[in-house]
Amino acid sequence: MAGVGSPGAVADVKGAEAVTDVEGARAVWRRPSVLAAATVLLVCVPRERDDLTTASDVTPADVASVALVVTAAAALLASGRTLPGRAWITAPLVVGVTAATVASQDIVASLPGLARYLQVFVLVPLAVVAVLRDRVDLWLVGGAVCGTALIQGAVGSWQALTGNGASYAGESIRAVGTFGATGVMGMATVVGHGLIVALALGLALRGRRRAAALAGAALLAPPLVFSLSRGAWLAVGCAAAVMLVTYGLRTAARTGLFAAAACVLLVGAPALGLAGDGGPGPDTLGHRLTSIGSSVTEPDRSVSDRYGLWETAAGIWRDDPVTGAGPRSFPALRDSRAPLHLSSGSDTADPASGFQRQPLLSPHNMYLLVLSEQGLVGATAFCLFLGCVTVWCVRRARRTRSPWDRAAGLAASGFLAWQLVDFLYSDIGGPPTLVTSVMLGTALWWAAS
Repeated sequence: MAGVGSPGAVADVKGAEAVTDVEGARAVWRRPSVLAAATVLLVCVPRERDDLTTASDVTPADVASVALVVTAAAALLASGRTLPGRAWITAPLVVGVTAATVASQDIVASLPGLARYLQVFVLVPLAVVAVLRDRVDLWLVGGAVCGTALIQGAVGSWQALTGNGASYAGESIRAVGTFGATGVMGMATVVGHGLIVALALGLALRGRRRAAALAGAALLAPPLVFSLSRGAWLAVGCAAAVMLVTYGLRTAARTGLFAAAACVLLVGAPALGLAGDGGPGPDTLGHRLTSIGSSVTEPDRSVSDRYGLWETAAGIWRDDPVTGAGPRSFPALRDSRAPLHLSSGSDTADPASGFQRQPLLSPHNMYLLVLSEQGLVGATAFCLFLGCVTVWCVRRARRTRSPWDRAAGLAASGFLAWQLVDFLYSDIGGPPTLVTSVMLGTALWWAAS
């Protein structure tokens, strides 16, 4: 019989640890939350260039989201469990979009919009709520979000530094990741979500884990800058402010001063002659940053078109104020309500797909899109959903003291702040929307737990 310190005993202990590790790995892969992580990771699969303008094509991420919903439903039925009580907040969304579809002048044309809206804001979030159970599930989903952001950020940085990105001011320097010039906001959205998760971990954890999380956030900052997306910059800034204030006022004040100094240096870089040679130089970044302030008084062409689209959405809503025109009705009604100064489309170009003229198929404002297509009923349900989940998350994040719970609370609060701001000048569309959907489900789970 081997003694405690004998080689045989040591081998037995190591063998037991190896078996435990294998069983732990198998337990992870048996978790339904793996499908939520797969839905996030699969948005990195490039779409076929010939199908980039097709809004109805099914992506691998869509397939994974369907598998997630089916698996979550089967798990609930098999276990007899029910969703948390606060999951009721998704019911008004179903009522609003269904009423708008039934009242639509073309019900058949509105059905795809109904399905997409339910997928993004009801089915996938509720499925995520059903499959999340503990910290391991959060690690899987959060790790998938950060991993996707790092992949897209690496591709985007390479595009910006080598001149293989989307066209901006005649140069192919805009980082767009695997989404191409037709999905110009995709990389910025995914990178923004990953940066929020990494920053939340960096604020809540300690030691090496904090250093690793902050290093990840630092790696995601350059591709976010290279995206040249003013909206993404604003949204990330607001999300960071909410997380810092929730974490502590002193930390928020110190970080705010540092961020203000960095912005001043970036804006003043052109005057100091600090233009760079590779990728977007400080002159380009400084001009892009200062244009945020002049968007009201001296809007450029893209901002002017956006204002025109907002005016168009308001006109469509005034014709059907209660239930709206119906999902997916904005493109058909746009030309009859659009102001004369609105462009017929936006120009996009990148080395892979070349020059393309993209039609303006939405108002680029999620609140106005819901208002025009679902009326006051749908808009009220939409705002109630986002508002309640945000309040619940912030309240719980301020009360919790456990580092891991605090990280989850900060990430959920920051994401919702990001989304509330981002929806002011963008809407859902493309594969990155499913990342948003999974994040909404995670935030709802945190708020309802």
